[in-house]
Amino acid sequence: MKEYVERQERNTLMVIEQEQKAAQQKIEETIHQLKDIKALTSDLSERQTYEGSPSTINKITLDEKLNVVKSAVEDLKRKLEVLLLENYAQQLPAVQPSDQEPSVSSSSPESAAKSPEPTISSQFSQWADDVTLDPTRVHERLALTAQNRRVMVSSYLITYQPSPKRFSISQVMCSQGFSTGCHYWEVITKDSDGWAVGVAHEMIGKRDKLGRTEHSWCVEWLGPKKQLSAWHKDQETLLHKDKPLKVGVFLELQKKTVSFYSITDKETLLHTFEISTLNPLYPAFWLYTLERNGSLTISQPNRR
Repeated sequence: MKEYVERQERNTLMVIEQEQKAAQQKIEETIHQLKDIKALTSDLSERQTYEGSPSTINKITLDEKLNVVKSAVEDLKRKLEVLLLENYAQQLPAVQPSDQEPSVSSSSPESAAKSPEPTISSQFSQWADDVTLDPTRVHERLALTAQNRRVMVSSYLITYQPSPKRFSISQVMCSQGFSTGCHYWEVITKDSDGWAVGVAHEMIGKRDKLGRTEHSWCVEWLGPKKQLSAWHKDQETLLHKDKPLKVGVFLELQKKTVSFYSITDKETLLHTFEISTLNPLYPAFWLYTLERNGSLTISQPNRR
């Protein structure tokens, strides 16, 4: 079964790579042809000008047409990227963390994806919830895939339905909120070199970053600083621990606490907050930058 799954994963990746190369080749050929046409037309225009025929208007008209075609090609590239994200991202091999923290030279999402994912069963699995990301509360440069369980940085804006709650910074919130009971979920974090995982009140502002408000709590990894910390009310607590490759979040509303665990070959407590809100809390996530690729994935805990 393992060999079959691995073979299917390799075949899927090969198909995606071939489609990307083919699409990119067609785009480059189209742009090259457009440049040749423009150069030829420019040469003809210069000759006509030398011969005294009016060519300025024709040249401007052609430039406008070329710009329209170029814009259409760029739009095609954007649509192709979104199509690949939506249709193929969920078929990519699951990101697999290693037992040890990656070194500085291998801490990128690409190198982290080669390590095995933890297989331990969580002590909180009996309270596991099926949480999904909310398309109305995600930044337009973040693409949701894998049935809204993975958020990925996109090079272009994603076409979402208009929403007054949409974040203006690189954050996303889940659709499910909790006001009573115990709740648990896990997030694969190894595919991003900068992230925050936490919970927040539904009314968090569109520009409010996790952990910087009175009603949001999170743990945060800043890859450039190689630093793990906990944040609440804009106050930072350094945790002095290695980068978690998977984070478990246990929300215990009766005791008014939220705890964060690093999931590897064992569960290690990172930090526990006392929470002081009576309003429903929602899982929420932040990605460090929109200039580099990265993703977070909500995973199903292994049950005992």
